[in-house]
Amino acid sequence: MKKIDRRSFLAVCGVVAAAGALTACGGSSSSSTAASSSTASSVASSTASSAAEATNDLSSLSGTVSTGGSTSMNSVMEALSEGFAEVAPGVTVSYDPTGSGAGITGALEETLDIGLASRALHDDETGVTATTVALDGIAMVVNNENPVSDLSIEQLAQIFTKQVTNWADLGGEDGEIVVIGREAGSGTRDGFESIVGVEDSCVYDQELTATGAVISAVASNKLAIGYASLSAVGDTVKTLTVENVECSEATVLDGTYKVQRPFNFITNDSVQLSDAAQAFIDFAVSADAAELIRLAGAVPLVDAEG
Repeated sequence: MKKIDRRSFLAVCGVVAAAGALTACGGSSSSSTAASSSTASSVASSTASSAAEATNDLSSLSGTVSTGGSTSMNSVMEALSEGFAEVAPGVTVSYDPTGSGAGITGALEETLDIGLASRALHDDETGVTATTVALDGIAMVVNNENPVSDLSIEQLAQIFTKQVTNWADLGGEDGEIVVIGREAGSGTRDGFESIVGVEDSCVYDQELTATGAVISAVASNKLAIGYASLSAVGDTVKTLTVENVECSEATVLDGTYKVQRPFNFITNDSVQLSDAAQAFIDFAVSADAAELIRLAGAVPLVDAEG
């Protein structure tokens, strides 16, 4: 998983904490708007001072917020949980990385306060609401020794359905392509297959249960290809461009990189959230959390500058 530089993380948290202290001393604030994906543009223009006022109110909260689901959201959840603890020390946020499908089920069955899904809800997944807290590129990864650097969407579809089985047909060295992906129910798998147009037709050589496992498998096999969250990819594997567009924060946000998906908080429509759970959601979609999300390798929907 991508690790957050501790000095940068603490610096961001320090700004949030200092803002709360200034408000306690009587500093004035203007209005701000907490954002989901549908209100990102309005929140981006909100002022930092109003966020500071909201931050100050969190110090009296207590309780536990149970979350679980997407393994791809590991780095983001770590950053958000630690950042939230700086402003709401009485609240504990738990996280169980069980996969997106399990996260949605947990919200539906009320075993989780907040489910985590790295995909959009399906039409038949009713009774819950998705709040997008970030965007994530699904990076196409190969072994560092693989000379191939770019693939088209069509080529990806051919590879993952075994219509193309040798790297030599793609400008690489002779060798049978080893297709590695996630297990059924994974948000990363669902996102990749739906974008590339290969739902239920992929032929995997290995189906693994975590993003980190996919990266490790590709790193250890010169002939392998897989997909993984941009927020989790490091230098142990090589990230391909897709249609000659690199997978980056900028290209995900402007939509030019096509293989991308949302990071969603899932909540049950029939359940009244606790004050602590609602505060955590509000924090996650605020400008205060934007730099934390960015440091975790994902793409915030809100401008940290306010």
